[in-house]
Amino acid sequence: MPKTDTSLRAEAESALRRLVGRDDAVFHDGQFEAIEALVEHRRRALVVQRTGWGKSAVYFLSALLLRARGAGPTLIVSPLLALMRDQVAAAQRAGVRAAAINSANATEWDEIQQRLTQNDLDVLLISPERLNNPRFRDLYLPQLLRTMGLLVVDEAHCISDWGHDFRPDYRRIRDVIGSLPASGDTRVPVLATTATANERVVHDVMEQLGAASTEEVFLLRGPLSRSSLRLGVLRLANPAQRLAWLITHLKDLTGSGIIYTLTVSSAQDTARALSEAGHTAVAYTGRTDPEQRAELEQALKNNDVKALVATSALGMGFDKPDLGFVVHLGAPSSPVAYYQQVGRAGRGTDHADVLLLPGQEDRDIWRYFATTSMPDEHRARTVLDELSAAGAPLSVPALEARVDIRRTPLELLLKVLAVDGAVERAAGGWQTTGVAWSYDGERYGRVEAERIAEEKLMLDYEHTEQCRMRFLATVLDDPYAADCGRCDRCAGPWYQTEVADDARAQASRALGQVGVSIEPRRAWPTGMDRLGVELKGKIPETAQSEEGRAIARLSDVGWGTRLRELLGQRDDVSQDHPVDKALMDAMVTLLKEWPWQQRPIAVVSVPSRRRPTLVRSAAEGISSIGQLPYLGELAAPFGGPSGPPGGNSAFRLAAVYEQFSVPEPMSQALQEAAAQGRSGPVLLVDDLVDSRWTLTECARILRAAGAQGVLPLALASAG
Repeated sequence: MPKTDTSLRAEAESALRRLVGRDDAVFHDGQFEAIEALVEHRRRALVVQRTGWGKSAVYFLSALLLRARGAGPTLIVSPLLALMRDQVAAAQRAGVRAAAINSANATEWDEIQQRLTQNDLDVLLISPERLNNPRFRDLYLPQLLRTMGLLVVDEAHCISDWGHDFRPDYRRIRDVIGSLPASGDTRVPVLATTATANERVVHDVMEQLGAASTEEVFLLRGPLSRSSLRLGVLRLANPAQRLAWLITHLKDLTGSGIIYTLTVSSAQDTARALSEAGHTAVAYTGRTDPEQRAELEQALKNNDVKALVATSALGMGFDKPDLGFVVHLGAPSSPVAYYQQVGRAGRGTDHADVLLLPGQEDRDIWRYFATTSMPDEHRARTVLDELSAAGAPLSVPALEARVDIRRTPLELLLKVLAVDGAVERAAGGWQTTGVAWSYDGERYGRVEAERIAEEKLMLDYEHTEQCRMRFLATVLDDPYAADCGRCDRCAGPWYQTEVADDARAQASRALGQVGVSIEPRRAWPTGMDRLGVELKGKIPETAQSEEGRAIARLSDVGWGTRLRELLGQRDDVSQDHPVDKALMDAMVTLLKEWPWQQRPIAVVSVPSRRRPTLVRSAAEGISSIGQLPYLGELAAPFGGPSGPPGGNSAFRLAAVYEQFSVPEPMSQALQEAAAQGRSGPVLLVDDLVDSRWTLTECARILRAAGAQGVLPLALASAG
């Protein structure tokens, strides 16, 4: 006999009190109605509620109530490892038997599959990428589709904001939804949740839910404004000023919090500078090991650190109710992303500070990430042609020898093509499916236009004269938008603007630090014979360079700014000037701090097509200051490397292989040094190191000509 509405509410309230551990707990407005829509009516639902409202309670309680009615386990698609960890912990506290399948716990997959088979799991969490993993797709997904009691798409705005590029596998969710029973007693309810969605995103998510009209979806949308947040924007002249402000005022911010940066190098540099100034701050990025991420998240939750200096790798779902502040060094590219990140603060407190310190370089960074993530039609068709011609699956390294696309963009493009049904993973790599593919230029053009519009809105937020919370809520199409009375526009600036003199000095020293490692290449790329280069396997030690150094990365917040100005317009040869004193001093400092095993005995430079005067003057300056003979430039008898800089490893090596030679006087000098017993490497000077294959090839020919070792020295590193 079906349960009545009254009995369902009583059962749900009892489960809620077990979940939160309080006998007086009651539902927030809309929570029970969403549960009822899923459990009683098995509907498709979209819940748009601010962070901290209790969206996870809706799906955990619905999972338990559906299980009590004989339904199978709930599948939750969740975007980040940090989010999964918090969700699994929260579920277990509520008595929900939960587990996660992700790239960090592959050794546990068999045990989890056994628990699914034995009906011993209430909730399974996966990342969207699992939907295209052959093992998961073949062994787990069919069983889940047969038995699933509820499908949850957490952080569902990713379907719209990330689905077209950064997380293309989010688009697979629509196929999963389409394969679920949508009518009758076997109908599987579907819940999508997010804290950040404007009308465009809402309609996009509804479309992904397979709804022909908005009436088919239970939509619950609450106010997005957060009364606990105090927003502000402080415009400072340059990175040094912003860092000095943080050094001065980080201690004044309440509790512990997050400092967001736009790049990995900025997070690392900022965390190092704050630590050297006496603050407990640690970097947290996409390059941080999964185990260390968990440790850092816990350290922040325990208030063992003042701040995590993080990229967007720390974001959705990170749960610290008493997070005291969020500071941005550089603005995200959209109000949606910004609101998502600031929503981490003040979830369980009456007060939290949110401050944006925008930078002049923000727009350049936005453009870089936008252009590198968009699929390119010509590249896509080249990949499809090569996979078709191969007649067998190709690994990504093997494919790199056929298409001039770097590893990360290539893997992303393969994911997009896989979501479109044109390619698929198979044993040994990737293969075509035979499904015709067409480039959706209209869609990508629309996405690009929307991104540009959102970037403008972010700039408008920085300069707005109205309430900042009202601005964000209005941009997110919140019908409840109203003045907050707390931000720097409503109540005046709440933050101090002065910077201590010693903080300026500390910031200048931190940003003036030099030294980025250039790791030597140890192995040749796969498949070089296809490009006419007979190289394979490991590079002999007698042909390798030693570990090199660059002054800084182009993306660094210190020297990176100066180097971007110097090397950014690489095709503009009119900007080729001799090295200036500041840059020469930086190179001298780098050389003094270089822990080489043997001092170099001579200086050699790479012939530069774009900055010959700069490179030559740098090499000559080092020669003079270090009292080392300058042996001149390597020769480029065939005009030098073909094609633009960068490219993937196979094509870049093919472009530089045997394009340089050692001039006879240089060769004689190296041989004379060896004959006279003057042992030591040569210093090889270049302007910009990107793929490292130019330096690798130059080292190979120098070693063949008698150099005992090669120490690469570049002004800048691209990565």
